Amino acid sequence: MRILLSALSALLLMSATAFADQTEGTIKSVDEEKLTITLEDGQTYKLPGEVDLAGIEPGIDIVIAFDVINGVKQITDMAVYE
Repeated sequence: MRILLSALSALLLMSATAFADQTEGTIKSVDEEKLTITLEDGQTYKLPGEVDLAGIEPGIDIVIAFDVINGVKQITDMAVYE
């Protein structure tokens, strides 16, 4: 889990976009093939390409920072509530 959060934090630091939006919610589903997370509100967010999905599963409460790139909500940082 720490590796995942570290990787996502590093991605945030390398992001060329200065402004990110933020949301929070509960994971409804995870698509490992498309590398997406869908929250219970129906919004879908794209994970970075080299993410370890271990521990990311439906029912987990998360906070997501994201950029919208070509209409896709790309996750730049993510924190899991414990």
